[in-house]
Amino acid sequence: MKSFAEILSRAALMSLLLIGAPLLGLVAAGRPVAPYLEFPPHTRFVTHAPFSWTAFAVIGLLVLVCTWPLVRLVARAVGSTSPSGRRHAFPWWGWVGLLGGAASWVLAWNRWGWFAPLQPHTFPMLWAAFILVVNALSHWRRGTCLMLAQPARFALLFPASAVFWWFFEYLNRFVQNWYYTGADYPPVTYFTLASLSFATVLPAVLSVRELLLSFSLFQGRYRSRHLPQWMPAPLIALALLAVATMGLAGVGLWPDYLFPLLWTAPLAILLGLQMLGRRGPLLAALGDGRWPVWAAAALAGLVCGFFWEMWNFHSLARWVYTVPWVDRFHLFEMPLLGYAGYLPFGLECALIGDVLIKPTD
Repeated sequence: MKSFAEILSRAALMSLLLIGAPLLGLVAAGRPVAPYLEFPPHTRFVTHAPFSWTAFAVIGLLVLVCTWPLVRLVARAVGSTSPSGRRHAFPWWGWVGLLGGAASWVLAWNRWGWFAPLQPHTFPMLWAAFILVVNALSHWRRGTCLMLAQPARFALLFPASAVFWWFFEYLNRFVQNWYYTGADYPPVTYFTLASLSFATVLPAVLSVRELLLSFSLFQGRYRSRHLPQWMPAPLIALALLAVATMGLAGVGLWPDYLFPLLWTAPLAILLGLQMLGRRGPLLAALGDGRWPVWAAAALAGLVCGFFWEMWNFHSLARWVYTVPWVDRFHLFEMPLLGYAGYLPFGLECALIGDVLIKPTD
């Protein structure tokens, strides 16, 4: 783990950029900032653009181009006959997770009177079970898992995850791409209960990444495309930080056009800060030509995104999307193209994880 002072300084700078840039953009444009700081966030003050076939086609093509390496990697696995390798006993706590997850799912999607006081609180139950099951699968495949190999650092992921996701909740105030129903609480209660749910995000994504990395598909080494020598990493880092900051300054002014920055700007900031300091395992993997490690991180975000959206669909306390231009062809509540946001989100989780946990073999 990096030195505490280095971690703290990076976290402070990242917080300053993510929190300050959107507010400065509003202030510079003479807009009031009070509506964006309402807590709990109830007021709907952003009117989104309607569905557009042109925008859907352009954004869809852009997503396809950006994800083509991942599509090729997955296609390469179709029909694979690689040996399965030695398996270990599926741990008892994995069965607890399976049974607990099934019970939580039933409770989340039904409305029994005796369960009414706990009905809005099924999200942490579902995801605690999910985390147990994914770690059990890693243990079954490799004889170890993130939860057991690094228990102290794994425990640290939970409070870090709550803080991490609150940044996305804050940025969403400027674009209002989602809002919550069934969670009408006073500010302190809302913050406490929401933080319990948000605490499961990083452990879930990083556990899925660990499971994916146990497959040979994500362990390959391919020809590395190094950065041009005339463009050193510090210049790229500063460019990433500058573009992300300028983009975030405009999200409150042009939310229909800049809403993708909710997912891509934090990634640019995290990459920029890591390039300016000591490079973590994710950047080192790219330099070594091991880009499937990036694919595993992105895909982990997408896998978790599928389960987030599925379990949210019939839950009492849930989120609803209001996405401009592409709000059609839903899979559960999420518009189909909206799932692309989970890919950079998975990379962001991996970059945070690189700071808090040790890389595994």
